[in-house]
Amino acid sequence: MSVGAHESVMVHEVVEALNPVAGGIYVDATFGAGGHARAILESADCSLIGIDRDPDVIEQGLSLFTDYKGRVRLVQGCFGDLCELLQEHQVMRVDGITFDIGVSSMQLDQGERGFSFLRDGPLDMRMSKSGLSAADVVNRLGEEELAQVIAVYGEEKRAKLIARAIITARMRRPLERTGELADVVCSVAKGREHHPATKTFQALRILVNNELGELERGLVAAEQILKPGGRLAIIAFHSLEDRVVKKFLQARCKKASGSGVSRHRPAPTSAHEDRVPSFQLLFSRPRRPGKDECVRNRRSRSARLRAAERTSAEPFPSDISNVKVSA
Repeated sequence: MSVGAHESVMVHEVVEALNPVAGGIYVDATFGAGGHARAILESADCSLIGIDRDPDVIEQGLSLFTDYKGRVRLVQGCFGDLCELLQEHQVMRVDGITFDIGVSSMQLDQGERGFSFLRDGPLDMRMSKSGLSAADVVNRLGEEELAQVIAVYGEEKRAKLIARAIITARMRRPLERTGELADVVCSVAKGREHHPATKTFQALRILVNNELGELERGLVAAEQILKPGGRLAIIAFHSLEDRVVKKFLQARCKKASGSGVSRHRPAPTSAHEDRVPSFQLLFSRPRRPGKDECVRNRRSRSARLRAAERTSAEPFPSDISNVKVSA
């Protein structure tokens, strides 16, 4: 795996949002090729913990240890387990956390990982190399359930046609290669601006890796482990991810409806209404990459950066998320 093949997105904007300080502890919860981590470490004499669920990423990232003289620790695991992973390293509070959500160019470029419809390989898509694979999903789910996965996680309008075509194809023989699945999708979905299999592959990847569930858990964990004044920066690349982040921050940044108690005041309509905000937005609208970056790195074009600063308020109860994505 070539680390140099991946260019991290909106690096300057992420560092600006986190505003690293000397002596601070920062977390790159989606370490990848280490682009954001390296920029954070170079901006201040701070320490950094990099987390990634991909064992290949951890192995490749070990070179940063020599570059930054003990200021970096790498941990394999899901960022939904952020609190537990950090506590195992005796870290209870941190000054900043960044998430760069989704699949990396490194993973897409490896045909054997099964993420890309452009490179034939095993139909896998598992970031952690464990659990159910994409092949398991397309060969086991019923037509209705498969269509729902493609429609919800892929936001694919032709989900029913694609699901029916997959069922028909697997009746002849199981689908085991990315090229096979891409051909099946292309047989019923044509004339698209993007490759016809883009959204189907996205849907399967999100399901296989429970990406939205991990994002929800990761945001809740970040709220619990950030110090007052600590900062959170999240880059999302498609509307499902961004919707989860937006709703989470809206709920946590919402001001209480009023102070004091009045018999004329209506009863709270939600569990959030009377809570003290646990975050304060750093900018009201998501930031987008500049034109130069979009030209240089096509992957950045859909990126949205949202950021917030932790207040001194207690974290919201973990059962209050309000970020579910419904069918």
